[in-house]
Amino acid sequence: MVDGELLATIEFKSHVGASFGNNFNNRIEEALGSATDVLTAYREGAFRPSQKPWLGWLMLLEDTQRSQTPVRVSEPHFEVFEEFKQASYARRYELFCERLVRERLYDATCLLLSDRDNGLQGGYSEPNKEINFKNFATSLSAHAMAYAKMREG
Repeated sequence: MVDGELLATIEFKSHVGASFGNNFNNRIEEALGSATDVLTAYREGAFRPSQKPWLGWLMLLEDTQRSQTPVRVSEPHFEVFEEFKQASYARRYELFCERLVRERLYDATCLLLSDRDNGLQGGYSEPNKEINFKNFATSLSAHAMAYAKMREG
């Protein structure tokens, strides 16, 4: 918030532990629901006089064998899209982050992977340059600078 105007929203999520399947689906539903809620509220004028807020979604995923192992797919009625066959949860999050931006639900997303040992020391990896932290932070910064410039005039 800046002077009573909604400038940006960021949803930070993490995913650790053994139950990747159920938690993955929950995180996907939450991200879609949050973006839809904010964009609907904006469309309906709930944030007036604000411009469209910048929306960001950042996921920190535990880098484990379980998150990196391909997920079994079931195709009882329809064929699963090729990109999801043999895709791990890490790869599925990567695809999801890309699509959140390409579908214009979020202005930027970020996927970081970190294991329990190195994460405590600040270690992480970024599996995709398009959805890395630098792009995420640069997009947010550019939005804030544009807003500041607009207010000058």
